[in-house]
Amino acid sequence: MLKIQIPGREELCLSHLILDYNGTIALDGKVIDAIRPRLEMLSRELSICVITADTHGTAARECEGLPLEVLTYPTAEVGKIKAQEVCKRKGGVVCIGNGYNDILMAEESDLSICVMGKEGCCGALLSRSDVVVTSIEDALDLLCKPNRLRATLRT
Repeated sequence: MLKIQIPGREELCLSHLILDYNGTIALDGKVIDAIRPRLEMLSRELSICVITADTHGTAARECEGLPLEVLTYPTAEVGKIKAQEVCKRKGGVVCIGNGYNDILMAEESDLSICVMGKEGCCGALLSRSDVVVTSIEDALDLLCKPNRLRATLRT
C-alpha cells in the first residue's frame, strides 16, 4: 500500500494502479521503455493493471515481463468496463489515462492522473482528473516521489 499525506486533505491510501495503454504507457502500440523501472518499483506497493481496447493489438506482447495484469476489451464499452474495474477494487485506486474512454475511470478513482503526451489527450478528461502531466514518466514519478504530488494537491 502506498500512503501519501496531502496537507489539508485526507491521506491517500492507494493499493491499485490502473493504466490505460495507447497514448498513456505506449506510443503507437509500443511500451515506452523509460517506464519499466518505475513500474517495477511501484509494483512493490501497488497491484498494477492495464485496461485497454488495444487499438494496435500489441498490449499483451508489449507488457510481457512487466509486473502487471493486462485486460483487453476491444469494444465500444471499454470506458464503462474501466470504471467497473475501479469499483471492483473497492477503493485505493489511482488511475492514469489520456482518452475519452478514461473519463468514467477517472471519476471513480481515488486519484486520477491525465497524461497529455505525444498522442494528446481528451479535453473532457482534463476537467475530470486530479492532476495533468505531459508524460507517463512524470505521472509515475508523482507516485514514486510523493512530495511532487503533495505540492500539487495541497490546499
